[in-house]
Formats: sequence, structure tokens, C-alpha cells
Amino acid sequence: MKFGIFGNTTKDELTATLQIIVEQLKLNKYEFLINDSLRRSFPLALVQPDYFASAKKVAESCDILISLGGDGTMLTTAYIAHQVNKPILGINLGKLGFLAEVDIKGIEQLFNDIKNSRYSVEERMVLVGKCSTNDCDDFFAVNDLVIDKGAWPKMIELTISVEDEYVTTFSADGLIVATPTGSTGYSLSVGGPIVSPKAEVIALSPISPHSLTMRPLVLPSNEKIFITANSMHTKVQVNCDGQRVMEFPPPLEIVISKSEKPLKLVHMDSANYFKILRSKLLWGLDVRKNSHQQKGS
Repeated sequence: MKFGIFGNTTKDELTATLQIIVEQLKLNKYEFLINDSLRRSFPLALVQPDYFASAKKVAESCDILISLGGDGTMLTTAYIAHQVNKPILGINLGKLGFLAEVDIKGIEQLFNDIKNSRYSVEERMVLVGKCSTNDCDDFFAVNDLVIDKGAWPKMIELTISVEDEYVTTFSADGLIVATPTGSTGYSLSVGGPIVSPKAEVIALSPISPHSLTMRPLVLPSNEKIFITANSMHTKVQVNCDGQRVMEFPPPLEIVISKSEKPLKLVHMDSANYFKILRSKLLWGLDVRKNSHQQKGS
């Protein structure tokens, strides 16, 4: 088995974590390649120069891609992993680390579990967006595809249809179209539902709609979603996973559907989705109980 290592060079813990991972890889006699962007973050005395390669070569030649950073780094690496159909494993160096489920302290146990096959590869839904009004490449999103007003201070008008059925037209700052994986991200912050990653659905969550009755909508993943965005401004913005941002002249027409190719995530047997949900997002936490315990202590 061969591992490819990607990471966020802005993280203070990156160099120390890289050293630990390389030591574990060597100890377990695994092959590995490191993305060129990490060259300056790693003491060259510990590995030979030929252990570094371009992101494309690392992704294509390795069996599992390791992402070092937070959930943002995980999404960046996931975009590369999805293109080459390789599984991705996240090690959290950030604050939340909902997607990157392995913490720094668990690295030694991580490679012990991998060596003993105590892991699985999960498939997560990916969204694909096709723009019918502009000549551009397809959009891909692991978390969410967001259509919004961009720098324009006023709302935009959004019209939604599902397959051949008209749904609604409303004014808002934008619309978040999220996968189950992305339901705990931006979508959650605007009141969208938490969706199990095993569910085959797509969640639509309006951003600051100018109507009290406009609420999130959950749709089957096998249906195509047609969205038209209109604005008095010269541009409407589309971003994928909060990272790849594009601007288009209105009216923008985009068709969003489930990609035929899923993202592959390495999931450790010791991890549990609902445990992560409780510990990372404090889901279900009774504030009254914690407050009472603190007063009594």
C-alpha cells in the first residue's frame, strides 16, 4: 500500500505531524509520496528529494491520500481524490475536524488499525452542476454548491424546479445545495437539517430569505434540480465547497444532480458518526445539565 500526503502549510503543527506520519509509514514499511507544496515544511534530512512529487503524480500513483489540516484542507484534497477515484483519510490539525476525524494523538493507533484492516472505505455523495447559460466546466462539490449574490448588497431572485415540476420563486441572499456530508457545514449554519451520510438525499437551504415561510427542502438524490438566479447586478456568484468561486452574468441557469462517481472516505472502525456529531458539534447537549454541574463543582 502506498500513501500520498497533502497538507495545509499554514498550520503550526504541520511539520511535527509530518515527521510523526513519515516515521510511522517507515516503521510499518509503507511506501509514500509527499506533495511538493509541503517541501519547505519538512526537514529534508529525514527524506530524500525523490519522495516529493506534484499533486497530480501523488494522487495518481498512491492508494490512499492523507489530508493534514482542517475540514477545509480535507475538501481541497477531496476534490483531487475524487478526480482520480482514490480514497482520502483526514488527520485534523484544525479547530473542528468534523470530516478529518483522526486527531494528532491518534496517529500511531491509526496506522496500527490500518495494518490490521480495522477500517472501511465509505462512499459519499458528490454534487455536479451544469451551467446551461454559460460555456464553462462542470461544477463538483463534496459539501455544497452555493449560489449567492456575491459582492452585491441586495438580494437575488431564485427560481427552483425539480425535474419538470415548478417548486418556488423567492428573494434571498442565496441558496445552499448540500450533500448529506455538507449538511453539517454551511447549510447547518443557516438552519438546514442534519442529514446522515448514509441518506440518499440533497438538502436545499435558503440564505436569509425575504419570507418567513421559506424553509429548507430535502429532495431525493435521483432527481435533477433546476435553478435560475437573477439579479439587478452584473454578476451572480457560484462557489463549490467554499473554495472554487466563479461569477456569471444573470440570469444564471444551472442544473444540479448527484454525480455518478462518489467520493471515497477512509473511515476507522473506532470512529462513530453520531459520537463525532455529539463531541464536535455538541449535538444534543443539555446546556441546563452542564450549567448545573458547573455550579455544583
